Amino acid sequence: MPDAAQSRTAKVAIIGAGPTGLGCAYRLKELGYTNFKIFERHGYIGGLAHSFVDPRGFTWDIGGHVMFSHYTYYDRVFDALMGDEFTLNNRESWVRMESTWVPYPFQNNIRYLSKESAYECLAGLIRAQSGKGKIASPAAARNFGEFIDAVFGEGIAKHFMRPYNFKVWAHPPEMMNKQWIGERVAVIDIERALKNVILGTDDFGWGPNNQFKFPLRGGTGEFYKRFERVLGYADSGGTGSSLPVSGVQDGHIHLNKSVQSIDIDRKVITFTDGTRETYDVLVSAMPLDVLCGQILKQDARSSGPHGKSLDEIATTAAGLKHSSGYMVGIGLKSRTPGGGTPDTKSWMYFPEDNCPFYRVTYLSNYSPNMTPDKDNYYSLLCEVSESALRPTPGREGADHDAVIEQCITGLENAGLLDPGERANIVSRWCYYADYSYPTPTVDRDEILAEVIPWLEERDIYSRGRFGMWKYEVANTDHTLMQGVELANRLLLGEVETTIGMTYRVTDDGRNAASHERSTHAGSGEKKLAGVGHAKADPATGRPDRLEIVVRARSIGDVEGADVAEEELGVTRPRA
Repeated sequence: MPDAAQSRTAKVAIIGAGPTGLGCAYRLKELGYTNFKIFERHGYIGGLAHSFVDPRGFTWDIGGHVMFSHYTYYDRVFDALMGDEFTLNNRESWVRMESTWVPYPFQNNIRYLSKESAYECLAGLIRAQSGKGKIASPAAARNFGEFIDAVFGEGIAKHFMRPYNFKVWAHPPEMMNKQWIGERVAVIDIERALKNVILGTDDFGWGPNNQFKFPLRGGTGEFYKRFERVLGYADSGGTGSSLPVSGVQDGHIHLNKSVQSIDIDRKVITFTDGTRETYDVLVSAMPLDVLCGQILKQDARSSGPHGKSLDEIATTAAGLKHSSGYMVGIGLKSRTPGGGTPDTKSWMYFPEDNCPFYRVTYLSNYSPNMTPDKDNYYSLLCEVSESALRPTPGREGADHDAVIEQCITGLENAGLLDPGERANIVSRWCYYADYSYPTPTVDRDEILAEVIPWLEERDIYSRGRFGMWKYEVANTDHTLMQGVELANRLLLGEVETTIGMTYRVTDDGRNAASHERSTHAGSGEKKLAGVGHAKADPATGRPDRLEIVVRARSIGDVEGADVAEEELGVTRPRA
């Protein structure tokens, strides 16, 4: 790794034009650094945050993205690129189970369940939080499955947490560590749960800032598409646009450049089209297991400075687990002329097995421009996970039609499609993501602690959703900031705080770490300013990223639930 002074002349190659690569490139250029190139295997930028327009004019995201920001810098970039071209939406989330809609958060509204189920949930909750459950305390839990039992009790675990999380992760919770949870799962207030059941009160848990941003046109991908205005394309690469883009000279983005191999010793990237590129510093957002096991090459299989060979590192990285996913879009005519979307819901969770998806989003509610005509069409986006442990009819992307048909049947079973409404379907869209969720397995952190330093000793910086493999910091704002903070480290010598964030689970189930949040973070939480602290490597004097702990202090606003908890369908407002 060149030091801060030398890095001003280093040639930086960035693999992947998703949020991480774009964030890194944007910050490099903002700092006046131009000796870098971005290589993207697709003919478009944005990665998993890209949006597509189907032949019928419906816009689809790769999953239910919303603009939740934890960072002032991210907000500033969004404002610079999007201006006022966004919508500000009220969040409305629900859980579908036992043939009814349960308001989010689930654990505060179990009165909507049958009396038997509500009793099981309350009884299990009381036992768990009085130390009489299957697991004595969250601190005693050895994995995510035991953490669920310790925090929620057997009833909520049985009816919601276990089935829902298996549908999301496509791996049993016992395979997953509890460290990734951090602030995503809150301890439940027993008195609050009892009150709502006995008095029959609703508890939506909303704070004053329960809103999220969304681009006015073009879906989530529009934000990332606008990075081209700053970075520019080196060639048209199938974009259909004339170059340079928006007056950008010497564009940095190279499309349709799929990496075949990377020679570690010579620092040479070979692409599948036969071209080559040299580098001094490599930033990679490709999946870490693929990078180590299929792409990196080394003539000498010696152990090197870190004591491991490439073969050994590849074997270690192969232990990382992930799930794949189908994103199925169903575009429909409105049920009545001029009716638009028939519901005000934002997104919904589905723990039961009468439908294949774990989440459905009313994407047409995010912006009036997500359908060909907001008054006459609406759209539903379904998310289905898969792995060897949870196969689908279209295993490994083989049969999209079968998965689409399963989703339509599931929408009918869930009451989202009325009887006979199949006739109103005008568009069926499907995207298969081979890498969808990085699974935080019980051994994940040990793997990262071995692989990431080995790569960095060879001037390779693996970042992003699958480059760092930390789901807890893998939202689009997190991953963009991973690229930004890496640029700051390379040029300014600053500590990276996002990738090293330690979520320390306390005895009461809450975490002891946090980071910045936007005032529009989605549920009325405080805006926090993170202060990073890191141990220095005695040999190099550089910060050890794996030891960073981010502490937080309040700087205003009414505190509420953390938005990341929504991934699990549960939360507890803090105010």
